[in-house]
Amino acid sequence: MPQDAAIQKLNVRCCITGGGPAGMVLAYLLARAGVEVLVLEKHADFLRDFRGDTIHPSTLEVLHDLGLLDDFLKLPHDELRDIGVQIGDVQSTVADFTHLPTHCKFIVLMPQWDFLNFIADHAKRYPEFNLRMQAEVTDLIVDGDRVAGVRAKTQFGPLEVRAELVIGADGRRSVVREQAGLQVENLGSPIDVLWMRISRKPSDPAQTFGHIDSGRILVQIQRGDYWQCAFVIPKGGFDAMCERGLPAFREEIARLSPYFRDRVAELKTWDDIKLLTVTVDRLKQWYRQGLLCIGDAAHAMSPIGGVGINLAIQDAVAAANILAPAFRRGSIPGAVLLMDALNSEMSPGDSALPEAIAMGLTPAQAGASGAAHIDSPFSRNSLENDGVPSGGKAGSPAAHINSSFLRNGLENDGVPSGGIGDSSAAAAENRSAPSPEAPNSTVTEDDLAAVQRRREFPTRMTQRMQVLIQNRVIGRVLASQKQLSVPWVIKLLTHFPVLRRIPAYVVGLGFRPERVRTDDSAAAPPA
Repeated sequence: MPQDAAIQKLNVRCCITGGGPAGMVLAYLLARAGVEVLVLEKHADFLRDFRGDTIHPSTLEVLHDLGLLDDFLKLPHDELRDIGVQIGDVQSTVADFTHLPTHCKFIVLMPQWDFLNFIADHAKRYPEFNLRMQAEVTDLIVDGDRVAGVRAKTQFGPLEVRAELVIGADGRRSVVREQAGLQVENLGSPIDVLWMRISRKPSDPAQTFGHIDSGRILVQIQRGDYWQCAFVIPKGGFDAMCERGLPAFREEIARLSPYFRDRVAELKTWDDIKLLTVTVDRLKQWYRQGLLCIGDAAHAMSPIGGVGINLAIQDAVAAANILAPAFRRGSIPGAVLLMDALNSEMSPGDSALPEAIAMGLTPAQAGASGAAHIDSPFSRNSLENDGVPSGGKAGSPAAHINSSFLRNGLENDGVPSGGIGDSSAAAAENRSAPSPEAPNSTVTEDDLAAVQRRREFPTRMTQRMQVLIQNRVIGRVLASQKQLSVPWVIKLLTHFPVLRRIPAYVVGLGFRPERVRTDDSAAAPPA
């Protein structure tokens, strides 16, 4: 990226860093409530393997609240209605989801990218929703004690976004929380996980289950024509596993599941096996003035129970329920439709239009004549063409942007500041000048604290459960070389099937399931 590239400068009400489940669901909910929101996602698409692929009943209830459930269930997916475990040669069902008080009494198994694309597609109907791919947040903009925005690298050059509120939803390796100086409490984990795929035959067991034997644990998730497998290893044990060689690892898999013996050769190299370094941590305080962290950025979860993605989505729902009314306390003077602002600032014949397009600000409709339709590069078309923004479509709603940005960014007879037409000295001066001030925020620290209070209890309870299982069950199994006996808890679940509803409720709904309380700003008012 050229060092002298012009800096794009934007103002939005809410800037969300990270287009994962928490960030995308929160962006959808805020846009649905009429709040202008921009999501910055560093990748060109959502295609990442071995991410959380389980959509639990708690999330399916949220989709029902939004009227999206029927469309969602039309996507290719598998349904998990119970979970089993095999200890030695003894098999037992430990969780039964068919009695949950929900519309869907099962867990949906679906690639995470399909879920994210689904949310993005439905969010596009709201002009307040803006998504910019290939925009990697690198730093925070701080004004006194307040976080006032973010800096990012994009395919168009440097980007500065001023916002009333920044949401850190950029995962367990969050740049936002690191730059904000928020204190992390590490709860520790004695395990790591190796993820892989192995083909499935019709003669294989139908149930998703965990296979536990002395010193080894293999979790098998049934995904139609293949198994998604998680092999649990001691923390930091991957290098030692590699030293023993891939044939020895294949043998470990075959000993746990003998019907895999004719298929473990599908693991041709270590590249077919992905290491997940398990971290369990949480922020002591999820926020500071102008900033809130949610999802893994606020609390990294263990893969136990597959609850991480769903806990993150519950964070997003709770945050929207609290923050949307806070944003509505005031409006932003001068916020106008992007197309209207451009038409008022310049005519289609002005030289500013091709310059703005070159900066990636306003991709115009190809072949348009007269008043060109302008669409934001980070809005509804930004998922096309591998994340490279495409031209706007006639009649699609324009994105919102603060008109002061348009005036500041298209000065000097229509030439973007710091772009072509500036002298090098003027460009340097523009780059060092402060960004336009973000509007005064109507969201207070009390609002941000309310989100943490709402979500801290289920986070702590879930992590406490995970740490207990890691330390007292999984850690002991991995350290044992003796034949394992069936624990009394498993015997209890075997003899009293009604008790299987308890772990199903904890995994499927969690300790504090959230429901959507915000209105749809695009819905027709009641007659």
